[in-house]
Order: sequence, then C-alpha cells, then structure tokens
Amino acid sequence: MAATSARFAGFLLFFACISTVHGAGKMLVLVDNWAIRETHSLFFKSLRERGFELVFKLADDTGLSLVKYGEYLYEHLVIFAPSVEEFGGSIDVAAITNFIDGGGNVLLAASSAITDPIREIASECGVEFDEEKTSVIDHMNYDIKDLGKHTLIVADPKDLIKAPMIVGSKPLRPLLFRGVGMVADPDNPLVLNVLHASSMAYSFNPNERVNEYPHAVGKNTLLIAALQARNNARVVFAGSLDFFSDEFFTSGVQHAMAGEKHDQCGNQDLALSLSQWVFKEKGVLRVGNVSHALKGETEPPEAYTILEDVEYSIEIDEFKDGKWQPFDAKDVQLDFVRIDSFVRIFLKPKARKFETTFKLPDVYGVFQFRVDYNRIGYTHLFSTTQVSVRPLQHTQYERFIPSAYPYYGSAFSMMIGVFIFSIVYLHFKEDVKDKTE
Repeated sequence: MAATSARFAGFLLFFACISTVHGAGKMLVLVDNWAIRETHSLFFKSLRERGFELVFKLADDTGLSLVKYGEYLYEHLVIFAPSVEEFGGSIDVAAITNFIDGGGNVLLAASSAITDPIREIASECGVEFDEEKTSVIDHMNYDIKDLGKHTLIVADPKDLIKAPMIVGSKPLRPLLFRGVGMVADPDNPLVLNVLHASSMAYSFNPNERVNEYPHAVGKNTLLIAALQARNNARVVFAGSLDFFSDEFFTSGVQHAMAGEKHDQCGNQDLALSLSQWVFKEKGVLRVGNVSHALKGETEPPEAYTILEDVEYSIEIDEFKDGKWQPFDAKDVQLDFVRIDSFVRIFLKPKARKFETTFKLPDVYGVFQFRVDYNRIGYTHLFSTTQVSVRPLQHTQYERFIPSAYPYYGSAFSMMIGVFIFSIVYLHFKEDVKDKTE
C-alpha cells in the first residue's frame, strides 16, 4: 500500500512539473508605468485566458526578485519597460541572463526611448538595438496616419521568417510598427530574424540630418528577432512597444504610397503566435520510450554482432493545443554513430512511434543510436542510446569463402602432387649394371 501511494505521489509530482513548464505558469510583467496595463490590456487578457498567472510590477520596484531560496519564482518574464534606467531589487542584466540560462522565457519590447539596460540584455543574446531616440524610417512604406517623420511604417508579411510554428500558418494582413531597429550578430546561429524591414528602410534619429552611415540599413534592419538558446529557453525582442498595444491591435492600416487599405492590421494575430511560441505553448517536443532489438525480437541483446539486422523505434510527442500529442513529421533521422556516422536513415512514422530497420556495419566498437532533431520553431530534441557491437565469434565465420577457392585449389593440388611424387619416388627403381672386373 505504501509503495502504491509513493508511486501515485511521484506521478502527481511529475504531472505538476509538466503542467507548470508547458502551456501556462507564473509570469512576471515589468512595466514602465501602470498605464501600460490599460494601453496593452488586450494582449494581457489573451495571456490570462490561456491560463497564465500575471504578476505586474514596476521595473524599478525595490522589491523585485526572480529567485528565492535558490528557486525561480516565475517561469516567464515580460519586459515592457523600454525606458527603465535601472532595474529594482535584485534584478539586473546578469540576473535576467541567468534566468534565461536557467530555462526561463523572456518577451522584451523596446521603443525609441530605449535605455542601456535593455540594450545590454539584447546584446547578451546576440541582438544589438540602435541608440536612444532613433527610429526605423521608411519613406516608401509608411501608414497614412504617420505624422510626417515616416516612422509609422507598414511592414509586409512577406518579410516574416518562413516558420509557421513561430509566426502562425494563416496569411497575415500588413503590420504596423513604430519603434527602434536592431541588427543580429551574424556569428550567432541561434538568433532568428523574425521580421525585417523593407530594402528602403533605415534606422536613424528622425529629427537629425543623416550625416553618417545608419546603424541598420535595408533588410538588415530587424523589427522583431528571436532566440532559442541551447537549453531551449526562448527569447523574443520587439523594437516596438506599440506593436502590442490596443491601439495597434484594433487599428486599420492604409499604405500611404500604394493606397492599399485594410480594416485591421495583422499585429494581434502575429503577437498571439509569437507569445504562444516564446512561452512554449507550441513547438515543444519530448522523447518517450526508446527501444532497439534484433529483427524479430523484443529484447535487446547484451551486445550486437556486426552485420546483424536491427530494429529501432522512438516515441516523440509534441505539446499542442494544451496537451501532448503524437508528433507528425517525415524528416526525423537516425544516426548510428561511433565517432562518425556509419548509418544515417530516415525514421518512418507509425502511430506514436518512429521506427526503422537497418543492417549493422561491418565495423565493431562502441556505437550510439542517435536522434538529433533540430528544426526552426521546435525545441531541440536529442536522444542517444549506447550499445556495443562485437566482431563475429570463431564459430560464426564461414567455413569456405568463395573468394579463397583458388587458394584451396592450389593447396589441394600441392598435396596431390606430393602424394604422386612420393609414390613414383618410392616405387621407381633403376636397373643396376654388374660391375666388371
């Protein structure tokens, strides 16, 4: 009875951990002022409706803390405080970086009033914001409601990253953007260019003459960037705090040059998809049961033998629509690795499993069954199982190898020749002539 209760308690603990990590959780929202709760109420309402517990605090609150007794108090962090000069309490750039290293997810929105702490956080993640008072300017793609600086730009949905898991699968209407630009570190392969500006855009102070080369020009100017760290923590950087505002969510859009008009822009749909991705409501994979055995058997041997046929299967689940479901993909590969890959083969989906059958290489040693699935928008899935592969035993070798038949023939011919020679030599007798005196 006690053992059953312990197992049941362990199951409940596991379920509780899973439920807090994926799909919902406690979220700290840092704001510049309390008015942001009202001006961005639609965005926050969508988070609450999806089960998140929002905790609002001013970014310079002296009681701020992300960690208590060595444990993180929140699973997610939203920073809607672009003009904060210094974070309050125990939160600083290092604390936020450690939060990401610990697996926390961050959504950060900036503006033209950006300050050094926000720029430093982005810099730690491979993204560099432009300086304070600068804006993204596009003289060819701006909204009719622009006040003359051409900073209320109309972003084409075609400039979004080709990753439906991040930006959604349905077609979007043109997007409104007013804020600061950024560039990504070209040496950081983890940074994703979610939305870039048009080829005519640039980032500069709209109140000054352009007398030096801008920080970002053309399609190198990023409006939204994302990062998925090696520990699968996710971060989204948006150069516009207004992008998530009620004003932009409900606003229509009309291209000032082309005249193309829409009753509502696509900001709300994109913000929904981005928030679902960054807070791990979708695009999360996990490995279930992994099995391998000789073909036709169910239990793996202590060691495999070269050239044997092996069956391998792995269960992969995807967190989707609030629950774990079988993952559907046709590009999952298996590598049979010693130092390099000796076998690389696609796994075939079957119900919840991915499976395949292959012949072991004619090489012995310590190998690994390795599944390394890394696709844009999904968490990095990595599974490895170590096995030993031994050479043939002396009783398993072929008795007669066809390629050695000439050598067999030469050996037997030599034996036959010696036999015939012996008979001839032993039975041959020369005539002896009498010696005459």
